[in-house]
Amino acid sequence: MIPDSLTATYRILDASINRVSEGIRTIEEYSRFEIESVSHSESFKSLRHQLTRLVNTSLSRSMLLAARNTPDDIGTVIQTKAEYNRTTKIQIVAAASSRIQQSLRVIEEYGKTIDAGFAKEVEQLRYQAYHHCASIERLVPVSRRQRLLEQAKLYLLMDVHEDLEMFVASIRSLAAAGVDVFQLRDKDASDRTLYERSVVAAKLAIELDCLFLVNDRADIAAAADSDGVHVGQDELPAKIARQVIGDSRLVGVSTHTVQEIEQAQIDGANYIGCGPVFGGRTKSFSHYVGTAFLEKAATMTTIPAFAIGGIDETNVNQVIDAGFDRIAVTGALRDAEDPAAAAAHLKAILVN
Repeated sequence: MIPDSLTATYRILDASINRVSEGIRTIEEYSRFEIESVSHSESFKSLRHQLTRLVNTSLSRSMLLAARNTPDDIGTVIQTKAEYNRTTKIQIVAAASSRIQQSLRVIEEYGKTIDAGFAKEVEQLRYQAYHHCASIERLVPVSRRQRLLEQAKLYLLMDVHEDLEMFVASIRSLAAAGVDVFQLRDKDASDRTLYERSVVAAKLAIELDCLFLVNDRADIAAAADSDGVHVGQDELPAKIARQVIGDSRLVGVSTHTVQEIEQAQIDGANYIGCGPVFGGRTKSFSHYVGTAFLEKAATMTTIPAFAIGGIDETNVNQVIDAGFDRIAVTGALRDAEDPAAAAAHLKAILVN
């Protein structure tokens, strides 16, 4: 029997030990079958065996099992959308790494109430886990698109311009000034023009180490070998857009409500746009979400999120104060006397 005063402690230890073991196994299998790394497979196997030895010698397995009460565990019914949003190997490995490290800390802290020596050994195991987890995460291949998206702060929606020369010059100038993502959005351009500009821009994006996406048109995005497509709430659903452009490209989704953010993440969007925040010169809306929506969005997004709608140097700090350091703009650069200077100024605000 477990003393009532220790029941909760043993339940916590039991659940945390299971989480560590599951996390280690997840990465162990990745090391063995995905990257076929003997050294990493052995490292995580050793970590697992050390934990088992510690538990068997310092804790009573019968008490751990006696404390286990899965049917009444409220944690089994508490779920987040992010738990089911694993679209890449790096997300799987990163989640397992976090699970291992966080749970070892829990075991260490609650273990102190039972056996200080046990807690000290778990601490050393935790330091090993930090090293091994960092090592394996560095090996997980991160695509160019994923890398650039994670780093992106300044996103520009642009039109086809008067001619190709101006279009190319604009991308070169603004990329040099700090624009990280370019989206081609021009409702008045023909399909042929959109396609031709997209082919050129997609190649430029590789050269300039930035991203290029097409608005709405998943077919053109795929045909031009662009980095992805951005869809609104009235266009193709994200899941269908993904079927058209494939898993290697990015899908962005415009969101205006908490429910739309949740759905975009469930549907496997790589990033979202949140807005319209303020009134702008490019598009008119009957409703603007304001910074209050951004504050909510900032607490629930598990993927990169860009605030959009009427943002410029006069109000960007309001966006930052709401928890966003990524913005998407049009008029702030298009209508500026010196677009490159305006881009550089906005980028400096976002990164500082």
